[in-house]
Amino acid sequence: MEEQHGTVVVIEDDPHISDLVDLYLRRDGYRVLLARDGEQGLNLIQQEEPWIVVLDVGLPGELDGFDVCRRIRAKGNLPVLFLTARDDEVDRILGLELGADDYLVKPFSPRELVARVRAILRRTRDVAPPQEIVSIGDLEVDLRRREARRSGEVVPLTTREFDLLTFLSGNIGLALSRHQLLEGVWGADWYGDERTVDVHVAQLRKKLGDSLPLATVWGVGYRFG
Repeated sequence: MEEQHGTVVVIEDDPHISDLVDLYLRRDGYRVLLARDGEQGLNLIQQEEPWIVVLDVGLPGELDGFDVCRRIRAKGNLPVLFLTARDDEVDRILGLELGADDYLVKPFSPRELVARVRAILRRTRDVAPPQEIVSIGDLEVDLRRREARRSGEVVPLTTREFDLLTFLSGNIGLALSRHQLLEGVWGADWYGDERTVDVHVAQLRKKLGDSLPLATVWGVGYRFG
């Protein structure tokens, strides 16, 4: 599967925890790299330039999580999500003072971890103002007017069709799974068949024809652009 949301380095010495975190982050479309200690984690960070680090406080060896965070902060603003087995206010304060973006106490829900990773990346990476008009070929997606235009002519779309087109046009070049499209357009709380996505894609293709630069990625979903 193609990388969707960037790379996450997970620095955690407990294989049960790291494997669970790896599974859930990969399911959500992230590329995940695992490290068992601080030195290995710092090497991966330097080599791979991840989007975020999931960092255990209680690491073996000479560098604990706080030491690793200090070294990360000395070189830049790479987001850090701390994991700890100690529900200690002093630890939480120290972690946040060192520049951690968030803090999870073990045991935690892997779904909550994924949600927090998403939230951190929304804050740290989505800093540019969205385009009001996305243009590809003779297709224009006008986000302010909520209009789709083909060769300058408005093509009537339903609310959900336009929302789907908007989400696709905001992720140009990425292979998006049906699950990701459902979460992005219908919402994380929506329960239903993933074929709903296919039905709406078919309607967009029918209405926009060859102007719609949307490819089917077999075994994954769809890619716009």
